[in-house]
Amino acid sequence: MKLFYGTIENNQVTINDDEQLHIVKVLRMKQGEDIHVTDGKGNLASGKLFIEGKKAGIEVAEIKENLPDFNPKLHIAIAPTKNIDRIEFFLEKAVEMGVSEISIIITEKTERKNINVDKLRKQSIAASKQSLRFHFPIINDALKLSDFLKNSNSEHTFVAHCHENLDRIDLKNLPQMEDITFLIGPEGDFSEREISFLAENTIKAVSLGNQRLRTETAGVFVAAWNYNKMI
Repeated sequence: MKLFYGTIENNQVTINDDEQLHIVKVLRMKQGEDIHVTDGKGNLASGKLFIEGKKAGIEVAEIKENLPDFNPKLHIAIAPTKNIDRIEFFLEKAVEMGVSEISIIITEKTERKNINVDKLRKQSIAASKQSLRFHFPIINDALKLSDFLKNSNSEHTFVAHCHENLDRIDLKNLPQMEDITFLIGPEGDFSEREISFLAENTIKAVSLGNQRLRTETAGVFVAAWNYNKMI
């Protein structure tokens, strides 16, 4: 399936401008080729490609609406790594495995404060298309940990940290939930003051196993854990 991103409204389908350029200039697709367009909201249009100069469009044969989304829904709130390539790797793999939402959180030990979230959103769209997702995940703007917690549901939110002297729930003992949020800390982990703050906000702690995982590895691990529940 050759899947592209665009808008689908009132049976009208428009391919995104960047996607049109990619079709014509990079892929050099031909008139009449089969093509599929999703709006990332669960709708999918199928038909034939038509090209007019530098513009590309679709002669729609069928539109499928409200295609099923992944369940259970997973929200990962993760601190950015100093090397941005690592967080981009996490995002790509998490999107491929069906993560529903990703938030960037700024913590006490976060070294990288400036994050190009628009770039992450574009990478999320690319990973969604590559893995044939018709529901694109939400990529939120960066927030301080305290601000993130203001809109979180503490009963469905858990923090993964490496403080072995503090109580943690084994991941396999978590109850089944329709939606769940995990907080993943930066290199150097959450501070003990942050862990105490989270506990005061009734956020329970979980263990991801005996090994100490890098930030991006912990994020991918949680995504894979949730993906295993989908299949």
